Amino acid sequence: MALTGIEFAFPGVPNVRCFFQNRLGGESNGAFMSSNISLDVGDNPKHVVYNRIRLQKELGIQSWCELKQVHDDTLIFDPPETPAGTPATLEADGSATDKANKALVIKTADCQPILLAHKSGKYIAGLHVGWRGNRIAFPVSGVSNFCEKYGIEPANVFAVRGPSLGPAEAQFLNFDKEWGVEWVQWFNKEKKTMNLWQLTRHQLHLAGIPQEQIFGLDLCTKTLEDEFYSYRRDKLTGRQAAIIWIEQGL
Repeated sequence: MALTGIEFAFPGVPNVRCFFQNRLGGESNGAFMSSNISLDVGDNPKHVVYNRIRLQKELGIQSWCELKQVHDDTLIFDPPETPAGTPATLEADGSATDKANKALVIKTADCQPILLAHKSGKYIAGLHVGWRGNRIAFPVSGVSNFCEKYGIEPANVFAVRGPSLGPAEAQFLNFDKEWGVEWVQWFNKEKKTMNLWQLTRHQLHLAGIPQEQIFGLDLCTKTLEDEFYSYRRDKLTGRQAAIIWIEQGL
């Protein structure tokens, strides 16, 4: 089977795998065409289960660990496995583990999926960061809690941001109410857009990750309609997965 997405590798960390799924190659139809992996958006559950199992088989995933994402800053350690036909119930927007073969899954349709890995390859995390996540500085607190739990330094952490809402499309017509003056550095007043990619990079660096260890896949989910789901573009739509896991024995 051909992989329906983008593989990413952190330099010098071969046992940590990262994958950013696109919307191609699945069974869903209509607004959810075609590889939606969320059971919470109104898609036919049979199609979703097929899509989830197919993706797991493609990647060789043994344990799929999903969250009920609520736009907060909670980071869960060693989340339980989520069966293919069961919606996630554990409310959080980030998870982390030091266990092999435990795939951490982040669902997005414009929000930023951020995957973290320690240089040793022993510790990983996945964060779901929408604009509200930026607003509460989840990239900062997420990295801090991740490092504190495992006794590691942020200077030894890699981060990658996956496909998400691009700077030209992240429009906020009520900037003063939704953001405020302290965020004006990332706001284009003329176009009323926020550069969330740049803001996230800043927050990850503020958390202590060196600039050269912060990566980004600059693919806008809203404009690349054939490749990615976008809530801002379509409202009723599916979700794609960003996944990180430690492969045993590498």
